[in-house]
This record gives sequence, structure tokens and C-alpha cells, in this order.
Amino acid sequence: MEKVIINNHAEFEEFIGKEIGVSDYLKITQEQINQFAEATLDPQWIHIDPERAAKESPFKSTIAHGYLTVSVAPYLWKQIAEFKNVKMMINYGIEKLRFNQPVLVNSEVRLVAKLESLANLRGVSKAQLHVTLEIKDNPKPAFTGVLVFLYHFA
Repeated sequence: MEKVIINNHAEFEEFIGKEIGVSDYLKITQEQINQFAEATLDPQWIHIDPERAAKESPFKSTIAHGYLTVSVAPYLWKQIAEFKNVKMMINYGIEKLRFNQPVLVNSEVRLVAKLESLANLRGVSKAQLHVTLEIKDNPKPAFTGVLVFLYHFA
């Protein structure tokens, strides 16, 4: 799918209530999971010990941290939409986040984004994106939620 180009608030408004797009798939590797565990001080065996996970986990595999899957959302969002004339973009919040399905190591995930609302706050565009992180070949998504971004258009 071709990336959407948004130059200003008015162009962004045209997407309210519509799906903006779908990212490419991203493979979640054991190396990423290990690095995330180290960075967040969360070395739980379900994430970092493949041998133990194969024997003791109900998933028979290591799984990504839920917050690792959330943390790749801005990267995937940038594959869907490119913003021109922006001085700054801020990750403002997450609402209604629900983890629905664990992401097994080496699974591929992609982001589906729909613009739920857009407000002009004295020149700053507050976007609320309903997102779904899909897992390739799995009917249940990893998570759903609303990402809130602030765009400071020039």
C-alpha cells in the first residue's frame, strides 16, 4: 500500500472516520525481545529463555513483551502516513489499550490505523488513531487501542 502524505491539518481532517492504511509486516525476533527485556529491566523467562519456554510455557515458545509490541506502533505508523510541514510530533498517550493475543517469537505483526478524531488545539493537531496490531496468520490481534499524537504543523 502506498504511504499517505499529509501536509496540513485540513488534509488530515479528510481521514476522520476512515482507515488511513496498513503497514508492512515486521518480524519480532528473539534479539529484539532480549534487548527490550534488558532495557526495561524485565527479564522474565517467558520472554528470554527459549528452552524453558518450550517446556513450560503454554505457548511452547518465548513471547514478546506486550509493551514491546506497543513500542513498535510509531515505527509502523510512519510506514502508513508521512507528515510534511511538521515542526514536531509528540506521542501524547494511549487509551483503551487491550492486549488480546501474545506475540510469539518470530511472528510478524502489522498495524492497521483509522483516524478516530482530530482536534485543532490552537494550531496543534491532536489525532486519535484507533489501531489494531495484527499478527500474520492469526485471527486475533495482538492489541487494539487508541494512540494519541500531537502534530505541530508549520
